[in-house]
Amino acid sequence: MSNTREIRGSAQADVGSRAVKIRWFVLGITCLVLVLNYADRAALGVAGSTIIDEFHLTKTEFGLISSIFFFGYAPFCFIGGWLSDKYGPRKVMCAAVAWWSIFTGLTAAGAGYLSFLVIRFLFGFGEGPQGSVTIKTMRNWFPQRQMGTAVGISQGCTPLGGVIGTPLVAWLVASSGDWRIPFIVLGVVGVLVAIGWWVVVRDNPDVHPWATREEADDLRNEDLASNGAVDTTGRSLGSYLVDPFVLATALAFFAYAWVLYTFLAWFPVYLVDAEHVQLKSVAWVGMIPWVLGVVGYMAGGIMTDWIASKTGKPAESRKWVVILGLIGTAVLLGCIGLVHSLWPAVALMSGVVFLLYLTGAQYFLLISDTMPNSKLGGIVGFVHFIANTAGIFAPLLVGYIVDKTGSWALTFGVSAAVCVAGVVVMIIWGRVSTVRQTA
Repeated sequence: MSNTREIRGSAQADVGSRAVKIRWFVLGITCLVLVLNYADRAALGVAGSTIIDEFHLTKTEFGLISSIFFFGYAPFCFIGGWLSDKYGPRKVMCAAVAWWSIFTGLTAAGAGYLSFLVIRFLFGFGEGPQGSVTIKTMRNWFPQRQMGTAVGISQGCTPLGGVIGTPLVAWLVASSGDWRIPFIVLGVVGVLVAIGWWVVVRDNPDVHPWATREEADDLRNEDLASNGAVDTTGRSLGSYLVDPFVLATALAFFAYAWVLYTFLAWFPVYLVDAEHVQLKSVAWVGMIPWVLGVVGYMAGGIMTDWIASKTGKPAESRKWVVILGLIGTAVLLGCIGLVHSLWPAVALMSGVVFLLYLTGAQYFLLISDTMPNSKLGGIVGFVHFIANTAGIFAPLLVGYIVDKTGSWALTFGVSAAVCVAGVVVMIIWGRVSTVRQTA
């Protein structure tokens, strides 16, 4: 009898160990996809000053090239999430990575203003699904008590793409003398990553060839106990999309995205134009804020998991990280306009990116904590869609302001005001008490 218990206990321990290994392996592959996602996206900003000079573009024209991406990107945030609910995240992410990688490579074929507009618009189709599909994947593989950690680490790899992509693209441009080379390199790497994703990822443990039935049942039971993964309300997807809590989260996410996309499109150009940094130096100076962004994103997810374990209120914990993080971001943005030398500007912008990314996982997690898994992709995709409309307006407005006034400080002030607006909306309408908690 004793031996039987020991054998059963050993088998159960092995099952638990293997479940964790598979779970974290899926997370690792997802991280690789998201590093690539932002490396590809950051490439245009890094090569921006060279492209502007070669094709004699105005700041407004380059701003529109940056913004047109979001006309394709934003709707596919929602479309990709909805498709992942319907067809599973494995198929949707594989198709998305392959699509955006092809158009990353085709950026090298850009021959002028109009061709860049078309290429960047179509590029956005593929990049759009990554946020909602990632959250769907993490929800299918991780229990709620680990969701903050999983989302923080995976989405924290998006600024890691900037850390890697910024020096890589700048170095390739400076070394080869041709801004097209990094786009070709990133495009080829992306196609290989899409193949790798298809080979190693499955939608959930039930269909993964490496997972035993016991492993799948164990995770499913944890999910049902803690996540409320089954929607018993009968509510339509549309009814969730007009929920005040969902809309408040989306608008706060919009404020986050406004600052992020201003930084992504224009910070390298700001360093070259306003601070007179050489392109080779941009490779390292421009990398510093991204490093702090990685730390902030990952720390934010892990921290709110820890707070939630102590308080038993995961959504409340995440909401207040959003509010305090956006307030701190607004304060530092306002200060950037007061400095007139390189390193204070870089230090302040690094602080902005750290605090901004501290909130980054929370918008996804607020939805994951409170909404049913069966409609999670669509709801997260909608929130991500609203947030990313900021990418349409922010880069274009920055280019227009700099062209008309020459004031970078004014652009930072506008971003600070948008952050404050996001805080107000979250405080007034983002009341967790009005939402059916799934925890």
